[in-house]
Amino acid sequence: MTQTGTTSSYAAAGVDIEAGDRAVELMKDTLKKASRPEVLGGIGGFAGLFRLDLKKYREPVLASSTDGVGTKLAIAQALDKHDTVGIDLVGMVVDDLVVCGAEPLFMQDYIAVGKVVPERIAEIVGGIATGCALAGCALVGGETAEHPGMMADDHYDIAGTGVGVVELDAVLGADRVQEGDVVIALGASGVHSNGFSLVRHVLLAGAKMDLRAHVDDFGRTLGEELLEPTRIYSKDCLAIIEETDVHAFSHVTGGGLAANLARVLPGHLTARLDRSTWSPLPVFDLVQRTGRIEQGEMERTFNMGVGMVAVVPAPDVDRTLALLTARHVPAWQLGEVVAGDGSAVLEGSHT
Repeated sequence: MTQTGTTSSYAAAGVDIEAGDRAVELMKDTLKKASRPEVLGGIGGFAGLFRLDLKKYREPVLASSTDGVGTKLAIAQALDKHDTVGIDLVGMVVDDLVVCGAEPLFMQDYIAVGKVVPERIAEIVGGIATGCALAGCALVGGETAEHPGMMADDHYDIAGTGVGVVELDAVLGADRVQEGDVVIALGASGVHSNGFSLVRHVLLAGAKMDLRAHVDDFGRTLGEELLEPTRIYSKDCLAIIEETDVHAFSHVTGGGLAANLARVLPGHLTARLDRSTWSPLPVFDLVQRTGRIEQGEMERTFNMGVGMVAVVPAPDVDRTLALLTARHVPAWQLGEVVAGDGSAVLEGSHT
């Protein structure tokens, strides 16, 4: 059978290989800040290479974590601002690694787009590189996939995988936590990267708020507040590990403070947390008032201003707080570990 009409091609199907190549070129200078001496080769190979110096470790254990940014991307896409969501991606990955005591070594990213716009891809990857520099890990590669017909031209999704290393006898977790330990809160920078489906439902779909409108309580626009990057705690947590006998960390992500802290508690202990020790960030008050959301629902959905917690022995409390203050991380004594049932319980009222 003889076909007639125009000739088909990959470009005609919506995939622009040359645009992808231009995006890689735009990334190269940015990626230089997201490296470590152990990285071999450069970006563009089929695989990222990282030389692990086994002489540094007695019994090294590799830790891995995979995550994304979720519907916070819808805010970035609505504002056409793409240079910070990569920081969020790194934070969601590396701070899960450090919870078990692992030093983040390297990351790889995956970006799915409706249409490759080189400048937009470079902005996204630039944010990832910035996040990796903040975390002290390398960005050793990734993948950008163009999905015409499946995603709108201006839509994208991002995900990442990170790998870290920890000594076997230094792995942190529930088996180290003891009655009498103290829970230290590390303050969040904002909503971070969880709960945005509810934020968007309440503030944008329900209240019809304008992302570009100035909000006095924030001192900036609503969009700027919502796009505030996730605070990356990995270097701070590693400093705590170096200077104290910390027993556990908990990264406060989906599920909220109590549920995530319970993941690192043994079954015979409970963490009692005092709400009066802090005031939630103004963005959470706005969401709660506007949506008439019950307190329990807020605490199950959002970090409420606590992005990470450390569980330390009582003698190490002052040292931990002083170290975090020196590192410019808001921190305070949040609660204590007592005999119980493996749960974390929020008590009292916020100030």
